[in-house]
Amino acid sequence: MLKPKKSKPTLTTAQQLSALIKSARDILRKDKGLNGDVDRLPLLTWVMFLKFLDDLESVHEQEAELDAKIYQPIVETPYRWRDWAAREDGVTGEELLAFINQDETIRPDGQRGKGLFAYLRGLAGEGEKGSQREVVANVFKGVQNRMVSGFLLRDIINKINGIHFNSSEEIHTLSHLYESMLREMRDAAGDSGEFYTPRPVVRFMVQVSDPKLGETLLDPACGTGGFLVEAYDHLLQQVATPDDRRILQRETLSGQEAKPLPYMLVQMNLLLHGLEAPQIAYGNTLERRISEIGHSERVDVILTNPPFGGEEEAGIKANFPANMQTSETALLFLQLIMRKLRVAGFGSERGGRIGIDPVNSGTSSIRGGRAAVVVPNGILFGDGVCATIKEELLKEFNLHTIVRLPQGVFAPYTDIPANLLFFERGGPTETIWYYEQPLPEGRKKYSKTAPLQYEELEPALNWWHNREETPHAWQIDFAGKRAEALSAAEPHWQRAESERAAALALGKQIREQEQAISAAGNGDKAPLQRQLRELKTRQQAHEAAAKAAQSEGDALYWPIYNLDQKNPHAKAGLEHADPKDLIASMRSHESEVLRLLGEIETLVHEVEE
Repeated sequence: MLKPKKSKPTLTTAQQLSALIKSARDILRKDKGLNGDVDRLPLLTWVMFLKFLDDLESVHEQEAELDAKIYQPIVETPYRWRDWAAREDGVTGEELLAFINQDETIRPDGQRGKGLFAYLRGLAGEGEKGSQREVVANVFKGVQNRMVSGFLLRDIINKINGIHFNSSEEIHTLSHLYESMLREMRDAAGDSGEFYTPRPVVRFMVQVSDPKLGETLLDPACGTGGFLVEAYDHLLQQVATPDDRRILQRETLSGQEAKPLPYMLVQMNLLLHGLEAPQIAYGNTLERRISEIGHSERVDVILTNPPFGGEEEAGIKANFPANMQTSETALLFLQLIMRKLRVAGFGSERGGRIGIDPVNSGTSSIRGGRAAVVVPNGILFGDGVCATIKEELLKEFNLHTIVRLPQGVFAPYTDIPANLLFFERGGPTETIWYYEQPLPEGRKKYSKTAPLQYEELEPALNWWHNREETPHAWQIDFAGKRAEALSAAEPHWQRAESERAAALALGKQIREQEQAISAAGNGDKAPLQRQLRELKTRQQAHEAAAKAAQSEGDALYWPIYNLDQKNPHAKAGLEHADPKDLIASMRSHESEVLRLLGEIETLVHEVEE
């Protein structure tokens, strides 16, 4: 008797989509033009983007038809997905590659015209600035089709055609799959890893910054959108009415990205997570003169991990104040962030935010904008221009918290320890709290294979609103340090100013003396010239004294802006111990060992006897 065949279990949406994406990636691996996940994910992204866009347009067309309105499509026929991609037996092979890649070609409708990418890039001139047409044009500005097989590309298109982007369940599932692919691309990308901030760090920064619905939030270096996605999910929990939803969708989140690949990835990432019209500007955030940024352009919250280690060109440096110009990208972004934070009572239609002071929990106050920023260690201890920027930060803003991350959090791209700065407009800074995130027991650093987990940040979250000194947390009285440093430095600076004034006064006498020498006869010039040399010697002495006094004052003042403060509760390791103490300790242990050996020898002799 034949056994009845077991029916295959019905796959869930997550399983179906996971299998579909896996199958598509297996196909991509066969193409000779793609070099690893760094090429494969961008290709999968632009194909998904076009299907997503067409599904979105179909919904908008139906809505317009119900309202008896004429719908103006973003993408016209025959460039819509449904025109050339939806049929399984549609255009394929060399014909498909030509349609996508070439500036001019025979289109799938049989007419000669622009190729697909050429058409999409040309949409920039057909819509208003910031319109969806311009977004599409910017997305495809830097996109290249690297597949060399039009038949494999057709297989990919057929797979992606099976995704229904108008299904909320499929969108939700795909958003998680897409994030996992982004992580894989990061792991394969090498220096492209600058796009990625570990999710536990992102989540922690969003949780403690706690953006509220009605506030405006910006990431000026948004990469693939990790901060914006996490902020969107955080704010979504606060939506209670249709008006709340409109505010979240249209008036809350914005970002900017300079590179074409992450610009495309962030658009797709935000669309998949539910943001219908991402407000992401394309271009270098630093190319604007910061003195031109007014109240109307400022925001309530900035969450970002600006690129560090990079250098900007001279034209970009010129957009910043003369005494704070530097080629270090992270320092320029820090200045931009300071400028972009809202001043209390200005630049927000909904007015000043009533909130809880981040340190002294329970104190209500109208507050300016606030920021959470990832910075490398170098910014904490940097001097020169870096110290000048920090001086303004601590004078005009309240730098209330610095979270010190351990080594390896950003592995495998860098082992340089990073820090999280939390500050808000409305200074000066009085007290700075430090929290040093500890490594797990027995670990020397984090790594790519053993990364930081969000659960490990829970003690820091619990500490945030109930602050007290612990083995991992301490505070410094910055206002006291500054007052003490100024008190010590000012007598030297006053002496320097007095010496400069004396040198300046001698300068007037020197000019008069030089005029007298010019007017004097030959016989009278020698004594005048001798007097001139004496005046110049005295002037040089005053200038040297002014320089020395200024240096003495600076040496007492500027070190307070070294924010690289070590944990006073940490046990000093051997590497920090005094060599003399180490030698003395070793000798004392040696004496103890010899004493014990002597006792053992005595016992052995007694037993033998």
